[in-house]
Amino acid sequence: MNTRLCTLIAAAAIGFASPTVSAQTVWDMPTGYAAANFHTENITQFAADVDKATAGKLKITVHPGGSLYKANEIKRAVQGGQAQIGEIIFGGYANENPLFGTDNVPFLATSYAEAKKLAASQKPAMETLLAKQGLKILFSVPWPPQGIFAAKPINSAADLKGVKWRAYSPQTSRIAELVGAQPVTIQAAELSQALATGAVAAFMTSGATGYDSKVWEQVKYFYDTQAWLPKNAVLVSQKAFDALDKPSQDALLKAAGEAEARGWKVSEEKTKFYLEQLTKNGMNVAAPSATLKAELKKVGDTMIGEWQKTAGAEGQAILDAYRK
Repeated sequence: MNTRLCTLIAAAAIGFASPTVSAQTVWDMPTGYAAANFHTENITQFAADVDKATAGKLKITVHPGGSLYKANEIKRAVQGGQAQIGEIIFGGYANENPLFGTDNVPFLATSYAEAKKLAASQKPAMETLLAKQGLKILFSVPWPPQGIFAAKPINSAADLKGVKWRAYSPQTSRIAELVGAQPVTIQAAELSQALATGAVAAFMTSGATGYDSKVWEQVKYFYDTQAWLPKNAVLVSQKAFDALDKPSQDALLKAAGEAEARGWKVSEEKTKFYLEQLTKNGMNVAAPSATLKAELKKVGDTMIGEWQKTAGAEGQAILDAYRK
């Protein structure tokens, strides 16, 4: 009897203890970019760091290339609880609130130093805005400066009239309108196909997206306008974050801080590499002509003014902090 009683007690103890020992939280993390993109590689390292720091207690499964949700569906999926964490590009949501478009305003911040200053000025307002939506920013990383890719030479804005122009945000659509191009919404994961089918013939994006999409197979010209440095942000559901224990929360935040620092560094380091690869693969990489540069500057001035009006007092506070 004693032996049997001891066995039962031991079994019960194991039964009660096992959930604690084996408890594991698994999060799905959709991203809109290819596995080999530097943003995705950074996120993959972030997930591995979280796994290691929590001894496997929190596992983040990364789903790249829009394989779980398309890029423009990810924010809603995290808000709705279909995914616990995800990556978005801020500028894609400027129609929802102009504050999302702060770093997509052309020629407001055109270098990494300026982009970093703008990010710091923008961050408090973005944290407040997203908190109201049940979301928390873990980290953000910029793309390299944006330039113009085109199938034909672009010497002035007149060369863009009527051209099918790939847009990935309200701002890139607005640029098309101002230069007389025809905006077509295409996500990064769909760019290669859109170029192959003739759905678009010109667009503004970074050398990174051009490299990932092998755009030299369809277009031959890149103009390094350095118009802005848009940021991707990794967002987590506040509800999912709050459900973690304190050590897991701390590990997540620490890994996020490291991912942000690493991502900014890699983005800047790879800018030159991407342009070199475009040249190596037969593209004509050049600075914009004086005429095109002046015309784009006017577009930028117009859009900065429009953004100030729509963003109101919050937007003005961001600009004031940035311009100090």
